[in-house]
Amino acid sequence: MAVADAMPDKHYSFKPVDTVWNFGELLQHIAYGIHWWEENFIKGNKVEWAPPEVSAKKKQVVESLTSAYDALSKTIKGNLSEEAVKGFHATIDHITHHRGQAVLFLRLQGITPPEYTY
Repeated sequence: MAVADAMPDKHYSFKPVDTVWNFGELLQHIAYGIHWWEENFIKGNKVEWAPPEVSAKKKQVVESLTSAYDALSKTIKGNLSEEAVKGFHATIDHITHHRGQAVLFLRLQGITPPEYTY
């Protein structure tokens, strides 16, 4: 969330090259990945990977990320099956991977990224 907060709203549509997501799309992808994991590994639904359209507005992206992280926090406090734990580790790896990309976006805008905390 600190990475999302560090980028000004006016730069949520920034992308370093035309062939990659913009900053808002990247963060929305993280939020969707968390919700997808919960649907498939916790609720037992077999949901296809079908991300919604993405807003480049900071407020909407931050709301989506907050909702995803709140749901994730509640879920991991419960009892998880072995399959869910495997999915959880994959989800955390996915988040970390894209956080690293988001840090680069911040640096390209001259913004010092927040320290990594856990």
